Amino acid sequence: MIRSIGNITGALFIAGLGLLAHASPARAADPSGLADAVLVADFEAETYGDWTVTGKAFGPAPALGALPGQMAVEGFLGKRLVNSFTGGDASTGTLTSRSFKIERKAINFLIGGGKSLDGTFIELIVDGKSVRRSTGPNDSPGGSERLAWKSWDVREFVGKMGTVRIVDDRKGGWGHINVDHIVQSDDKLEPEPVRRELIATARYLLLPVKNGAPKQRMTLTLDGKIIREFEIELAEGPGDFQVFADLGAYQGKTIVAATDSGRRKDALAGLVFSETLPNADGLYKEACRPQFHFTSRRGWLNDPNGLVFHKGKYHLFYQHNPYGREWGNMHWGHAISDDLVRWKELPVSVYPYKFGDWAFSGSAISLDGDIIAAFTSTGRGECLLRSKDEGLTWTEFPGNPAVKHEGRDPKLVWHEPTKQWIMALYDEYQNKRMIAFHGSADLRTWKFLSRIDGFFECPDLFEAEVQGEPGARRWVLYAADGKYVIGQFDGKDFHAEPGKHQLWFGNFYAAQTYANVPDGRHIQIGWANGMKYPGMPFNQQMTVATELTLRKTPDGIRMFGTPVKEIASLRGSATSVSAQTITRDHHIGIEGVWDDVFELNLSLKPGEGSVGNLKVRGLPIQYDAAKRTLQCGTVSAPLEPVDGKISLKILVDRASVEVFANDGRVAMSVGFTPAAKDRSVELSASKGSIDVSDIKVYELRSIWTR
Repeated sequence: MIRSIGNITGALFIAGLGLLAHASPARAADPSGLADAVLVADFEAETYGDWTVTGKAFGPAPALGALPGQMAVEGFLGKRLVNSFTGGDASTGTLTSRSFKIERKAINFLIGGGKSLDGTFIELIVDGKSVRRSTGPNDSPGGSERLAWKSWDVREFVGKMGTVRIVDDRKGGWGHINVDHIVQSDDKLEPEPVRRELIATARYLLLPVKNGAPKQRMTLTLDGKIIREFEIELAEGPGDFQVFADLGAYQGKTIVAATDSGRRKDALAGLVFSETLPNADGLYKEACRPQFHFTSRRGWLNDPNGLVFHKGKYHLFYQHNPYGREWGNMHWGHAISDDLVRWKELPVSVYPYKFGDWAFSGSAISLDGDIIAAFTSTGRGECLLRSKDEGLTWTEFPGNPAVKHEGRDPKLVWHEPTKQWIMALYDEYQNKRMIAFHGSADLRTWKFLSRIDGFFECPDLFEAEVQGEPGARRWVLYAADGKYVIGQFDGKDFHAEPGKHQLWFGNFYAAQTYANVPDGRHIQIGWANGMKYPGMPFNQQMTVATELTLRKTPDGIRMFGTPVKEIASLRGSATSVSAQTITRDHHIGIEGVWDDVFELNLSLKPGEGSVGNLKVRGLPIQYDAAKRTLQCGTVSAPLEPVDGKISLKILVDRASVEVFANDGRVAMSVGFTPAAKDRSVELSASKGSIDVSDIKVYELRSIWTR
């Protein structure tokens, strides 16, 4: 049985022991072995009960997860926990329990936050003296807000009275502490170190993953030197899927795998070497695998990085967690393409400098036969790398970091008039969200140039011709949300024309354009964030490659985006439908030979006040002539007819629909998971009449066909 000794309820704790298989991945996993435990506190009530609070850090009650300004807090049980981030790291205070009898051999608790034995800690007080003390794991930039089990051996104090005190007496970085479920038990919940020696008999070390399992910090060492270090939701038994570490450079060597958080002595038994990737026969054939959008073989991806054309190949680097399907362990993944459509994934390209010093976003250029990359090293600043083998391996520039500031995500651009390299950076100067410009003639010595306000993360900067206006050129500047300004950049300051504009709507973030494209096109790829892939060993996808142009419109110069012409190479058989007029009483159902992915093109001439409805595999797409709006699912954008018409190009994949309207005046990326057997395309008008013409549906072949 589990017995509570405080007036904070133990009901959720008891439920948690048996039902945590259904809990959110953000919660701690099942802490087994507590059948005769004594609960000190689970912090699930709406107040601290008989705990004494001083100062402001702990707030008036246990927190419901993360507090304002805090990273996501994970690893706690139930709905609430102790969190001293109230008001940020500058606040201080204490939280003290009432006296209780020590009845078991161990006191266990979940803890996270700052690592400071005299600043952020939890302690046990017996006979007026502090006899045990523990801290969170973080004392430098980076890290995470995940809680983990700690255990105190208190056998010598059994029968005595004790008090638990939680202290936040530290200001500044990691000046807070997180604590949850304090429980007495004869068993320790703190994981024990587990170590296993393996001879690298093949290229890939396969590691089993269990979604939602506690993240374990794992090291792979050779001759005492760490060659890989990462967090993983390691399956200590049957897993959901396998990830892999490419250890081809170490074949024949003895690798030591170790984790300090294994719950079982055989926790590493599932690690095996293989010459093939996990489930190699089923790779790219998974039920939810997008068929013409880039996805990684395994694990998480987000921001595209280092988009560069180099020696005949389009390189796509990207933010990547090779060891799980959720964000973390930021590396640079790597893929190449001959045509911006069909991709070949290569080994992980840029590894973190060390654990906690992650390889965040950046850019790349082709220079003197090499690829030069700039990226954010989270523990150091903006760093530069050189690759002489097409991005497979890298050497650091001497003097890294090149720029150190409060920000990230460097974009490299050559500015010909001033003969210098420009590094555009997201900058958090004076607590504002800005883009800063730095300049260098040699990529080594950098000088601050200027800042522009109103942009958050992942800047991009390029100059383009204005179509239809000979000799006219404009610079375009945007950040992660894709909203852009047009203006002039003189090598020091960006002079923006009035207004911020928008091309993309929906699931679209952190886009970047290619450097060194031989035909001069401005080609963009973004992260199609938020798509769903239930049960898959991969997560997230890129948008299709899009050609950007500047054109004159009645509203001024605007950016247009259309799928690159190479997309047409995926087309198979086509189905055409004659021009018709749709009304409330006359619908069009289009039937053809396409499979579950396809391209749909059509033109609408809406009557006054009409509302046209299109359903693509069940997803509603609507144009409202009175409101002048186009809507796809829940995503809406303003759209004016051109010569009285609305043209639509719609790309349908297994997890998304992309809509390009009026030759790219508006672009939408919308996450959508249709019914598996639904291939339907239907047209109707819920109000008025609409002339529909140029209707054509192309089946699209998979880019993964080998």
